[in-house]
Amino acid sequence: MLLAAMEVKAAFGEVVPCMAMVMLEACTIFLTIMASTAMAKFGTNPLVFVVYTNALASIFLVPYSIIYHRRDKVQEKLFTFPLLLRLFFLGLIGVTISQNLAFVGLSYSSPIAACGTANIVPALSLILAIILRRTKIDWESGGSQARMVGALICTVGTISLIFYRGPVVKNYSPTFLHLSTTQFVFSSKDQQNWVLGCLFFIAASLSLSIWNIIQVGTIKIYPQVMKIMCVYSLFGTVQSGALSLFIVRDPNAWRLDLNFQLIVIVLTAIFGSIIRSSVQLWCMRMKGPSFPLIFKPVGIVVASSCGCLFFADTFHYGSMFSAFICGMGYYATIWGQFKDEETQQIKGSSVSLPDEKVPLLRQSQDDSPV
Repeated sequence: MLLAAMEVKAAFGEVVPCMAMVMLEACTIFLTIMASTAMAKFGTNPLVFVVYTNALASIFLVPYSIIYHRRDKVQEKLFTFPLLLRLFFLGLIGVTISQNLAFVGLSYSSPIAACGTANIVPALSLILAIILRRTKIDWESGGSQARMVGALICTVGTISLIFYRGPVVKNYSPTFLHLSTTQFVFSSKDQQNWVLGCLFFIAASLSLSIWNIIQVGTIKIYPQVMKIMCVYSLFGTVQSGALSLFIVRDPNAWRLDLNFQLIVIVLTAIFGSIIRSSVQLWCMRMKGPSFPLIFKPVGIVVASSCGCLFFADTFHYGSMFSAFICGMGYYATIWGQFKDEETQQIKGSSVSLPDEKVPLLRQSQDDSPV
């Protein structure tokens, strides 16, 4: 009986974190699709969307972060100038720059482009780490070779995603699977807007790569993650608000009615600030800090499935195939990173800081909407 209970507990520890991360990525994609629909059908301004979601997220995080860390003890004070300066730049890069670029890109392209470009973050992080001399490439190491090959695959997939969309899915899908484009669907984007949207996504991924480097060092100084999220989200809200007021001159863009776009804003704020980060932290405690990284490309499968079933008029085979190429490059880069870290541990050398960590607030995200 005791043995059976131990086996059940072991199975629970293996299966539940995997299911939680898959569901987390699926929910991220669903919210991304909902946000894209709100922008296309209800005219939601992407800059205003970022302000409202982060403002609401900050409100939720104030009490939640206090409750979440009520038993934690840290030596470092939160409100010191060096730490606040870090949090200011986390808000600037992770919210004001990255999220605004990502949601503007989403308004020009589609969720499958967001998924594909979100998977190039490890490759961009590797390039930045090499430039900043935080990582040394050993060309005789299998891990380093895999990372470079993964970065190359990501580059090929990204170029393909930008310039080749391929045939529309609706030409090959059964008609009974299609929803009317007048009911619930974001509009089809022309090639010029598509390229521009992908470029915005790439810029957002680059910003997220820089943000990752800063947030890794910040957590080492002050490990209470939820409080860090709360403060930098507040900084990002103020910065994004100032940017939006300067760019968005139409007062009607700030008007919120009790409709679909308000629901999307509330759900995105709750999911991004509390649910996603809490589940990721729980999985990291259960399976290790690198565990959530394994599931990032799951979003490509979910987005492709949803696109073929519900949005076949606006999804293209070429863009989905390119996103899968980016996912393959992602796994090659991550596997190489794990292999290099394992090799360094075996050699007994000091382990360098990982190039890619799980974002505190998004990804696709956040880093991007996914």
